[in-house]
Amino acid sequence: MVRVEYDTFFVKRIGRLKDARLKERIKKQISKIIESPEIGKPMRYARKGTREVYVPPFRLSYAYHAERDTIEFLDLYHKDEQ
Repeated sequence: MVRVEYDTFFVKRIGRLKDARLKERIKKQISKIIESPEIGKPMRYARKGTREVYVPPFRLSYAYHAERDTIEFLDLYHKDEQ
């Protein structure tokens, strides 16, 4: 079983969201990531080692550490904030 960790910054971002439907979509994406950790798009350059999934209009950033069998959710940011 994959171990899941949440960065404190990620938890704060989720807590600030007001839209219940958006929160539900994010929860579904998190469930999909836990089932299959490599579904996200691998990032390059400064973000190397992380993956992202698009949840309109946000991007959900996470890191999958295969050697430790751990998923760490890092950030949720608007796609225009790149």
